[in-house]
Amino acid sequence: MTPKKKVRKPSIDFDLRQLEIFCKVVELRSFSKAAKEVYLAQASVSERIATLEQMVGARLLDRLGRTVVPTAAGQRLYKHAVSLLEMKRKVCLEMEDFLGLKRGEIRIGGSTIPGEYILPRLIGKFHQAYPGISVTLFVGDTEQVESKVAEGHLEIGVIGSKSSRPNMYQKELWEDELVVAIPTTHEWAKRKEVSVEELSREPFIARERGSGTLKMFQDHLKPSGKVGFDHFNVVASLGSSTAVKEAIKSGLGISVLSHRAIETEVKAGILKELKINDLPIRRKFYLIRDRRRAASPLCRELRDFLLQTAQ
Repeated sequence: MTPKKKVRKPSIDFDLRQLEIFCKVVELRSFSKAAKEVYLAQASVSERIATLEQMVGARLLDRLGRTVVPTAAGQRLYKHAVSLLEMKRKVCLEMEDFLGLKRGEIRIGGSTIPGEYILPRLIGKFHQAYPGISVTLFVGDTEQVESKVAEGHLEIGVIGSKSSRPNMYQKELWEDELVVAIPTTHEWAKRKEVSVEELSREPFIARERGSGTLKMFQDHLKPSGKVGFDHFNVVASLGSSTAVKEAIKSGLGISVLSHRAIETEVKAGILKELKINDLPIRRKFYLIRDRRRAASPLCRELRDFLLQTAQ
């Protein structure tokens, strides 16, 4: 009797590109969003995931309406895939460092004030020193920048208040001061200072929730024993300092903004800044980076450049 041949079971195999696409689908819980992140058509992403599932021999993702969630097998693969992709990133960084490469792209985030009024000028100077390095700047509020740095979408960020995240490296950069911004036609235009009580009675334009400027102002009001922010006559909450400035110019109200944000308008005689009696509001901007992730050579170059500007 002829012995039966053993059927060899195909071994599980996949490449790092498939794992990168798979991880993006898991993290974004969407094929369409993942497709944009990895620069592929959605049909191509679906095809590659199907191929990966065929190679593994198990369903990795469940489609629940428009949301995609990993199966038990998918969760296990995702855990190891993240480690493999991080290992690949570290190898690439080490080789770039060893070869002294000074080209490529780095993504940085800035909360509104540094993102709109400080970083663009400094990025211009950085580009002059390193023309081979392209810098992509994301501007959002402090919470958005922190989240994107923690999630690995940005390598470094600059925010207007200290981070409370335990894994976040942070270093002081530049100083700033919050001042009362009023139109030059306001009845206080000839004054240099104003009290918190007077400020609270005026139509007040606030920055949006999550803004470092708003958080700093509220934090200074609490221990002062003066009027709390919940007693202010807030007529609008706007998403950027530029929007607040335009609202002040239109006569909607007054606000508390960064000195850096209104510097140009003050010099042009469009707005005036006042101090708040017995309540100096000074702050620092902080450079942040996730300690858990290895810094690329480009990240280190930009980080060191920004730290030098603070000296």
